[in-house]
Amino acid sequence: MGNIFSDRISDVPRSFIREILKVTLDESVISFAGGLPNRDLFPLEEIKAATAKLLEESGKDVLQYSSSEGYRELREWISARYRKKGMSIDADNILITAGSQQGLDLLGKTILNEGDSVVIEEPGYLGAIQAFSIYRSRFHPVPVHEDGIDIGLLGRTLSEHPAKLMYCVPNFQNPSGISYSTENRKQVAELLQGKNILLVEDDPYGELRFLGQDKPSFHTLIPHNTVLLGSFSKIVIPSFRIGWIAARHEVMEKLIIAKQASDLHTNYFGQRVILQYLKDNNIDEHIEKIREAYGRQRDAMVSAIREYFPAAAQYTEPEGGMFLWITLPEGLSAMEVFKKAIELKVAFVPGDPFYVNRTNVNTLRLNYSSVDAGTIRTGIRRLGEVLKTMIG
Repeated sequence: MGNIFSDRISDVPRSFIREILKVTLDESVISFAGGLPNRDLFPLEEIKAATAKLLEESGKDVLQYSSSEGYRELREWISARYRKKGMSIDADNILITAGSQQGLDLLGKTILNEGDSVVIEEPGYLGAIQAFSIYRSRFHPVPVHEDGIDIGLLGRTLSEHPAKLMYCVPNFQNPSGISYSTENRKQVAELLQGKNILLVEDDPYGELRFLGQDKPSFHTLIPHNTVLLGSFSKIVIPSFRIGWIAARHEVMEKLIIAKQASDLHTNYFGQRVILQYLKDNNIDEHIEKIREAYGRQRDAMVSAIREYFPAAAQYTEPEGGMFLWITLPEGLSAMEVFKKAIELKVAFVPGDPFYVNRTNVNTLRLNYSSVDAGTIRTGIRRLGEVLKTMIG
C-alpha cells in the first residue's frame, strides 16, 4: 500500500517527552522528566465519596450524553472563580474541554490556516508546538527571560510577521518556571492592543504559587484579545482530562462548532464528579496543601543544585508551578548529558523539544512536583556528578 497519510500528520513528530517517559518506567530510575502532579496529593477519598454520592443521587442522568459547551453548573463555578480574581467572564463564554491540550487543538482548527504565523515563547511548551504544528503554522519564537518575554524582539516580530495567535504561559512557564512580571505583562498588552491577534494565555499552574504575589491576567489588560485556557489537572486530578477555554462570544461560537466536530462533548461523568467534589470540599485548602508540598520540593531541588552542580550551570528559581530550567555552558549538549545521566539512573528532559528550530541545545528541564525531597537530593547529586565530569 502506498502512502495514505496526510501531509499534516507526516510533518508532526511524536512527543519527545512521552518517548523519554518510557525510559523512566524502570523503577530504579529517578525521574525529573515528567510534568506529573504528585500522586500522594490526589484527593482520593474525597473523589470516591463524590462519585458514590453522584451515582446515588443522579445515577442514570450522569451516564447520559450532554451538551457540547459542558455542564452548565461547572461552567458557572469556573466563572465564579474568575470573579474572585477580579475577572468578569460569563459561563456562556466558557467551554469545557478534554484538558487544556484540546483547547489548543480547537484553537488551531478555528483560527489557523496553513502558513499562518504564530508567536510562541522560546523555550516553549511542547504541547502547544505539537498542537499548532498539525495546522502547518509558521512559528516565530521569542525568548523568555527571568521577568518575562523579550519585549524588544516581540515588537519586531509582530511588525515583521503579523500573527493570528500568540501563545504564552505567563505563570510558572513550562518549561522554564519563570513568570512574567507585572510590567512585562503591561508592555505585552501595549504591543497587542488594537491588533487583530489572539493572545492565548495558558494557565494550568497559576493556582500553584508558593512565593511572591499574583500578577494580573492578560484578560484584565487586553480582554478583547485574550483567550484563557484552564485545567483541573494540576489542582484536583489529571486523569479526568477536564479543562476549559474562556473566550469572547464570536470566538466561542466557532470553538463550539469545532468541539462538536471533534468529540461532541467532554466526558460528562467526569465533569459531574469534579463538580460534586468542588461542592462538597474546600478547594482552597486542598490547593494550599499542594502549594506547601511543591514549595518544599522546589526548595530541596534548589538547595541540592547549589550543593552538587558546578557553578557554570545556571538555574531558574520559580515562585510556583512544577519546573525549573538549567542552562549549561555553551557548546555542551543536554542530549549528551542525558545519555550519561541515564547510566546513573537519573532522567530529565533535554531542552531540544522546547525549541522549533534548534537542536543539541545546552538547556534542560527538571520537574520537582512528583519526587520527594530525599529522592530529589539523591537524583541531583547523581546529575551533578555527570555535569562535573562533562564540564570539568
